[in-house]
Amino acid sequence: MAFRHEVLEKNAFLLLVAALVTVAIGGMVEIIPQFFIENTIEPVKGVRPYSPLELAGRNIYIREGCYLCHSQQIRALRDEVERYGHYSLAAESMYDHPFQWGSKRIGPDLARVGGKYSNDWHYAHLRNPQSVVPESLMPSYAFLEERPLDYAHIADDLITNRKVGVPYSDEDVKNAIADLEAQADPNADHTALLKRYPKAVIVPKNGQTISEMDALVAYLQMLGTLVDFKDVPEESLDR
Repeated sequence: MAFRHEVLEKNAFLLLVAALVTVAIGGMVEIIPQFFIENTIEPVKGVRPYSPLELAGRNIYIREGCYLCHSQQIRALRDEVERYGHYSLAAESMYDHPFQWGSKRIGPDLARVGGKYSNDWHYAHLRNPQSVVPESLMPSYAFLEERPLDYAHIADDLITNRKVGVPYSDEDVKNAIADLEAQADPNADHTALLKRYPKAVIVPKNGQTISEMDALVAYLQMLGTLVDFKDVPEESLDR
């Protein structure tokens, strides 16, 4: 066995071939299961595509690099569940392109932040994080409140997501702008919006126009709110 290793280590070509074979096997193990993704994600009642305003907010969340400091994945470990809530389910990320699991927690995990705080709290936190969390290292995002949200092409955004498997209907696309504007207007008729996007949180639109901050708050307020975990079978923790 040692002799065989010596031959491999002394021959650059054989070592390259062996490395490529090893990488190829590892790649297949990771990639092939993705072709059967529908079989590996159990459908969970309540999960739905993002509303147009939530989707716009998510785009801002990604643009500003929020995932670099906040994860959106609660592992099935007892201490994480006690701190953040029910562990994350694969189905909760089924409409994420890309997913926002993250790998760092300079700030807390946000998988269950929706509904934990009021709209006013989120606006205050984004304007000046230290005003509500004195020990926070987060910079101010007050500028988002001054930036009007550009949503002229939000319907195209829905169509693009539909091409990668998000089940937006023609009706969803047709009403994308109307739904976005209704979610940012507390005085609007929200019947159609809530029929298409149950549990969508109405944000107060603090200015004359819908701001990027309004969209971001709408996105944050829906995280972790769609699934009723009473209907999810319990599994052992720390496995």
